Amino acid sequence: MFFHPMDILILIAFGLSLWASFRVKGTFNKWSEVPVASGMTGYEAARRMLDANGLYDVPVEPVQGRLTDHYDPVQRVVRLSEPVYYESSISAVSVACHEVGHAIQHKVHYPMLVLRHNMFPVVNFASGVAPLMILAGLFFQQFNFLLGLGIIFFSAAVAFQVVTLPVEFNASSRARELMVAEGYISNEEERGVAKVLNAAALTYVAAALISILELLKYVMIFNNRNND
Repeated sequence: MFFHPMDILILIAFGLSLWASFRVKGTFNKWSEVPVASGMTGYEAARRMLDANGLYDVPVEPVQGRLTDHYDPVQRVVRLSEPVYYESSISAVSVACHEVGHAIQHKVHYPMLVLRHNMFPVVNFASGVAPLMILAGLFFQQFNFLLGLGIIFFSAAVAFQVVTLPVEFNASSRARELMVAEGYISNEEERGVAKVLNAAALTYVAAALISILELLKYVMIFNNRNND
């Protein structure tokens, strides 16, 4: 009951997630030491890219913390961590422009971003009740139907993470293309930008992989009980 063969794969995926987390921090720190030739700070790069895409009404605000950068689609604001907002480095400009990529997605109604936004209310609820149902179903076999319901709710959360992947990769792709085209970085600097953005994307891949494996584990347990 407490060990399942899938747990081995989940532990491997969890190790990948830890490695990805360390890698993104290490990569960010490394390229934070490399100044960008244009001399732009993260804020300046974000502001210029927003304006170049007609998003004059989207503000760029500093937030405390490290790697706390995000685009808020509700308030329509790009929030950059202080190291990104104020510094002029490959890392700062890369992260800032990636977040602007999300703002551009919002403007053009990028399908996967629209889907992700529409899923959020359901996923927010499902993420709260799924663990409780799954735990109850695992510990009390007579309530196996709760495990089934938990799997359904957990599936919504997993789908949300899977949908997040193309959203993140597309934002990075948009950012890299615009950064080179508009002269924010040189062709030589694009290598550093790619390393920063790819390292960040790997954390989303690892998180999605863990969730998918956990879902498969619960489905296998549910099916085995029903076949007994």
